[in-house]
Formats: sequence, structure tokens, C-alpha cells
Amino acid sequence: PMMSGIGGDGFIMVYWKDADRIDIANGTGAAPYAASRERYLPQGIPMKGVLSTSVPGLVHCWLDAHEKYGTLSLNEVFGPALDLADNGFPVTHYLSRAIASDKLLCEFPTSRAVYTHDGRPLQPGQILYQKDLARTLRAIAEGGRDAFYRGPIAEVMVKFSQEQGGLLSMKDLADCNSRWQEPIFTTYQGHTVYEAPPNSSGHILLQELNLVEQFDLRRLGYNTAESVHLMVEAKKLAFIDREAYVADPDYIDVPIEGLISKEYAQERAKLIDLERAASNVPPGHPWDYQERKRKAAASPRSGITQEQEDTTCFVVVDRWGNAVCQLQSLQSAWGSSLIAGDSGILLNNRMTYWHLEEDHVDSLLPGKRVRHTMNPVMAFKGGSASGNGTPRQLALICGTPGADTQVQTNLQVLSHVLDFGMTVAEAVEAPRWKNNQSPTESNIPHVCNEELIMEGRFSEDTINGLRRRGHELNILEPWDGVTGREMMIQVDSDTGVLHGAADPRYDGYAVGW
Repeated sequence: PMMSGIGGDGFIMVYWKDADRIDIANGTGAAPYAASRERYLPQGIPMKGVLSTSVPGLVHCWLDAHEKYGTLSLNEVFGPALDLADNGFPVTHYLSRAIASDKLLCEFPTSRAVYTHDGRPLQPGQILYQKDLARTLRAIAEGGRDAFYRGPIAEVMVKFSQEQGGLLSMKDLADCNSRWQEPIFTTYQGHTVYEAPPNSSGHILLQELNLVEQFDLRRLGYNTAESVHLMVEAKKLAFIDREAYVADPDYIDVPIEGLISKEYAQERAKLIDLERAASNVPPGHPWDYQERKRKAAASPRSGITQEQEDTTCFVVVDRWGNAVCQLQSLQSAWGSSLIAGDSGILLNNRMTYWHLEEDHVDSLLPGKRVRHTMNPVMAFKGGSASGNGTPRQLALICGTPGADTQVQTNLQVLSHVLDFGMTVAEAVEAPRWKNNQSPTESNIPHVCNEELIMEGRFSEDTINGLRRRGHELNILEPWDGVTGREMMIQVDSDTGVLHGAADPRYDGYAVGW
């Protein structure tokens, strides 16, 4: 419950085998219309509380996917969630610690009533009941999106926000929508890897793959100082490009074709020194690598357009070969930490991704969608990226929570499988790293100590080799979830067998039936 819920937002990538089609439902909500830079500049954007909340888009995303692909009624779909909310479930050790770590959650009256027992955080084994949330879910199941965005639920959220000094309005909720998007893709090791387009950060994974492809990663070896260094340096180049060029494509022209082109990767890879960590990397010039050129500088923002038709991740493949990769989030753990009145809805704190610098590409504007870190991933063998010709064969589907960690973790597990032939269980359980790079962090204040965070299971040779190359290392516990919590399925194209792996670093399960 601390990672996602209907007070948040998300992405759903759907592969429909009969049509050999990949669709992405983008359910990321916008900044409230009252959320101007000037409103936040005096004190900045708070990490918690009602002023950290943006418009929740997830319900639109769910219902769009259900309307297009669902076969069960909404009441059937919502049934298990309603049961868990109404009749409760036992709190895990991890969940209990997460409740206790959030002071505001344990003190604010509406949240305290759900997640504590007379102010004492729920303990492992105690039952977590969410009766108000069950009532809200039941209303959505019966009344659809209007029940949430225009009806009594919306009124409760807005009344609560305004009473607490927040910015949500009925117009914010009524104008909220999700949209269907085409995926972006690149090729790697005989596979086509698909991602979500901006305002997702999915392009980063594709850029990373294009960059490491310029080198012989297999020769460098699995989790050696040489291979880890190469991946980290590729990550730095992709992240600095995001910082310079990527935001809501309704408001700014994003050079996505150039960013993920092979020719651009060849040029950018020349900046990677295999013997030395870069301390400062410049953004590139992706506009030079695409046919569609930048729009006139005098008109950089086009406004909201209509398109045709910390985070929870789950990946699903069904008996017919259809697949879903879904990520949904409240932003950081527990979002704003506030339950909106008697709705049971834990509100997000997604406003904390905005920049307040006027000239920043991802600067806050009312009605604009912030740049997101969530990125659903699917990889296919054979076929055509355009969907024409031989049908594609689904090979891998994966994703992870973890904000800016996501595209770094996805790079590592994909490489483990595609470069080094690991099973998905081996890939998910392998030791991992995370690079912190200032000023490219999504979360406020967007700056950080520049360091390479590594789980303590890497070899001494790898650790020493990275230090020699100039990396500032921060060695974690052996199984630290800071490096992501990957979920992954591999499809055996010969037998049709599904191989699943759930990250042991936190609560997660691989289930088949």
C-alpha cells in the first residue's frame, strides 16, 4: 500500500498476441491548475503533505486498458482487491517497518486511523483493514471513471485538499485523462526492446543498450570492473541527455528519434574512457540525428493535446501469449502520507519531481505532466519492429520500482540474460549497482553526492578495479533494495514454458497457475 494506489499514477504496456500489437496506456496526471512556480518558490516543493500532491491519473489508465482489452466485468476484476481492503490482510515485517518509518503517516488523523493501532504502527501479523478504500473501489467498479473524477469521490478529495491548504480542484480531476501511446524501441543482441515514450524515461534504457553495444561487453565479462564501469559510463551519458531534452511532449519538442538512434550512440560512445570514470559529461546533440528537426524556438510549448486512443511493478503473461507490464506509483513511500478524508485514498507526492528553475526543460507549469521514471519493458525475438511480416516472439518482460534506479536495474538484468545467458532468476538475484549523478536526480532537490552504490556481494577485484578507475564507491549490505526490486518473466520460444523471477530483496512473488 505504500508504493501505489488509486491516488497515484502509472503506465500499462500491453502486448496483444493475435494482433501482434504493443500498446501503452499512460496514466500520469498533471500538475494542478493552481500549481504555479510562483506558488512554490518561497519555500520550495515539500516532500510530504497536501502541497506535494498532483492529479491522480491511475484510475483512467486502469479503465482505458480494461475497456480496450478486458473480458471480465469491473466487479469481477475489483473483487480480490475489495476482499483485501474490506476483510484485511496480515502486515509483513517489511510493511510494519515502512509504517513506523513515516512520522506524518502515523500522526495525521485519517492515516493514523488506518495504519496504526492507537498511534502504534501496525505490527507484523496484525491485520490491516481499509474499509473506506473498499467503499471507494466498489464505487469505481459500479460507476466507472466518472465516479472517481466527477462524482462523490472527486468531491471528497477536493474538499479534503482545500481544507488542508492544497491545490486540487474539481476541474483538475474532470480534465484529467490518460492516453494510448506507441512504444519506442531499439535492437540489442538479436532482440527488439520496447519501452514507453516521454514523458516516461524509457528512452534511457534504449540509449544505454545502444551505447554498451558499441563495445564487446561479453569479452569484458559478467560483473567485472570493466563491464560495470562501461554500463555506468553509458548511464551517465543517457541521464545527462534526459536532463537537457526530455519533458512532457505536449509542452516541448523532444528529439526522441535522435536520442535512441544507433548513429547517435556511436558518436556518444566516443566519450567513454574504459579506464577512467567521467566526472562531468555534457549533453549531446540528438537533433542532428533525426529527420524531424526542432520546432521554432519562439514557440517551444504547444500545450495539452489529445492523442488517439516509490512504485509497484507486476508482469503477467497469460496462457494465450498476451502480456502486461504495469508500473504504478504514489512517488515515494506512502506518497503525501495523507489519506483524503473518508475516501481511503492515499494521495501521491508526485509534485516532488518538478523543477522550479524557469529555464529548465522540466519546469513546473499548471496542467503539465512531470517527467516520469516509470518504464515498462518488453523484449521480442524475430519479426518486425513495425508489426509487419513475421510475428514477433515475446522473449522477456520486466520492470522494477526505484525511481531513477529503474532504467539502471533494467539494463543490468537484460544484459545478464541476453549477454551472459543467465536464467531470469539468476539475473534478478545477481548483485547490482546504482549510480547517483548530480544534477540529474528526479527527486527534489535534484542534486546528490556523486557515487556508485554497490551491493556487498561484488568481488574484491571488481570493487578495487572500479576504485582505480575513479569511482566513488558506497558499499551496501549484500541484499539492499536500493538497487531495485525486479520482476521478470522469460518465455521459452521452443516450448512455451514461462520462467518467472521475483526479487528477493523485498516482498514479491512469482506465481503460476
